[in-house]
Amino acid sequence: MEKMVSKQSLAHFYNNKKVFVTGHTGFKGSWLLLLLKELGATVKGYALQPECEPSLFSIINAGSLSESVIADIRDINHLKKEIAIFQPDYVFHLAAQPLVRRSYNIPAETFEVNVAGTANLLESISALSNKCTIVVITTDKVYENKEQHILYKEDDTLGGYDPYSASKACTELVVSSFRNSFFNITQFDKHQKALASARAGNVIGGGDWSTDRIIPDIIRSLQAKQNIIVRNPSSVRPWQHVLEPLTGYLLLGGLLNQHHEKYSTAFNFGPLAGDHLTVKDLVKKAIESWGSGNWTDASNPGQPHEAGLLQLDITKAQQELKWIPKLDAASSINWAIDWYKQPDKEKKEFTLQQINTYLAL
Repeated sequence: MEKMVSKQSLAHFYNNKKVFVTGHTGFKGSWLLLLLKELGATVKGYALQPECEPSLFSIINAGSLSESVIADIRDINHLKKEIAIFQPDYVFHLAAQPLVRRSYNIPAETFEVNVAGTANLLESISALSNKCTIVVITTDKVYENKEQHILYKEDDTLGGYDPYSASKACTELVVSSFRNSFFNITQFDKHQKALASARAGNVIGGGDWSTDRIIPDIIRSLQAKQNIIVRNPSSVRPWQHVLEPLTGYLLLGGLLNQHHEKYSTAFNFGPLAGDHLTVKDLVKKAIESWGSGNWTDASNPGQPHEAGLLQLDITKAQQELKWIPKLDAASSINWAIDWYKQPDKEKKEFTLQQINTYLAL
């Protein structure tokens, strides 16, 4: 049977297609640009400037991979204009305020960017007359997390303790509302829009320098020969290499484009059920892969709340999309650490090498 995630199978969907990507200057967005380039797509990105330098966007010279619009997702007039000019076949919405701890400092802005920003995008797309397939990226944190040994399914109750998680649960409601009100599958012949959402676990990989993310924190400490400060060593997360969900999004988008009536819904993307690691285990494996290093338990009951246990059920993606993770957690960590070991001048080529190695698995 043909592999559902391969260069050939994904290129079948995206070669010579126009793809609009919000958040293309970010960590996941930059990987997605390279992926789409390898698949033969024409890409237009819409996002703010990269938050930090170095950035993967700069390292891979991502501005040469797409038409790049530096603008705010909250500027609906600008967004409408750019989408109308481009007339995309596909839209992948990654633009967001993506950090839990930051959301405690800027809660209103987090809701504005994540919720109103998504509504702005979907309203802009509703004005198009051409057929368009949309995948909105949310998070594994959209569920009402009881912090029990439960693998959350797509039809479980939405929730969110912290502002970030709640904003993404609200984003799912925006998606559902637009799907019912404007992109209803019963009226597809009239509007020609298909809309799905994707909920991914904790993503790791090369090229991430964001604050308050575990791999960047590890790398900064290892490079400085300092102990890695670990806030929540016992927390369990659905870790996965960045290429796992990105290829899942692309597979979902391609199938949605062909069968809107079947795939206009939400899908989880994460590791297999037995492959959820604690933060402590991830740190130890990263140190082993790097070849040296130590860590310090910095648990503090007074710090802002972050979920201690979160696991996803990916059965739906396995059964309906025929998507399955190719890398286990240990391999994902090794792939991420190997990327940071590369000389700066070789990082772009190594990123492409990892993409093509992954697609060939």
